[in-house]
Amino acid sequence: MQTQTIQLDGQPVVYRESSGEGPAVLLIHGNSSSSRAYAPQFASELAARYRLVALDLPGFGESQPVADPERVLGLQGWAAMVRSLVAELNLDPLVLVGWSLGGHVALEVVGDLPGLRGVLIFGTPPIAFPPAMEQAFLPHPAMETTFKPVLTAAEMESYVASFFAPHYSELPATFIEDIRQSDGRSRSAVAISIRPDGYKDEVEVVARMQVPLAVLHGVDEQLINRGYFDSLAMPTLWRGEVQLIADAGHAPQWEQPERFNALLDAFVQDCVS
Repeated sequence: MQTQTIQLDGQPVVYRESSGEGPAVLLIHGNSSSSRAYAPQFASELAARYRLVALDLPGFGESQPVADPERVLGLQGWAAMVRSLVAELNLDPLVLVGWSLGGHVALEVVGDLPGLRGVLIFGTPPIAFPPAMEQAFLPHPAMETTFKPVLTAAEMESYVASFFAPHYSELPATFIEDIRQSDGRSRSAVAISIRPDGYKDEVEVVARMQVPLAVLHGVDEQLINRGYFDSLAMPTLWRGEVQLIADAGHAPQWEQPERFNALLDAFVQDCVS
């Protein structure tokens, strides 16, 4: 996973790209994480089959420092970075993959990318305004740290632990390192985005989507309410239902990479065939 840096509207953005020459698959990470969250995908045969690209959203990973936080942080700022990256790297045809916060960023750009063939989200409940937080999310102590700019070491570990199934044995060092490296203003920017005109109505986005939408969900998810998806109109939902991944929580791409990769592979094939 060699990194490259590109300047997008004056902001340095780091990304990783595989050697595959097939359709482009843009992987967007979650809150307080980085492109390294997709290491199992880059280490798989998917990296040779597709043009995998994973970026560090500004404020996370190595896409720092952030010189203009009001412009580049938050859902609209990160969405602008994704649009610019797609254009600069000529990612067409393209399948978007978004984990947690990354899924919300992906939904923000639906309709803006001419080459978009499909969207896959996981750990991402589409929200309207005001968001139905109690219906979309499960009551978990880690949710209190989601928007905090400054976290203690204990809060960081608790937050990372919420990504995985309760029986997961050891927290990956990658995720601990990423949350420590994150610019705390980025977490605050997520909360600031939740305002009128701060993000697109995602419930409406998925209801009007013209391309296939895949929704993956870990059976042992600690943060997202599986039942919430049943309340949404998702006419292009892939295979007609949410795809469940056993023995996985909020981060199935890491916990169950073989199952996750098989679903991603099948979805991309269906989108571009």
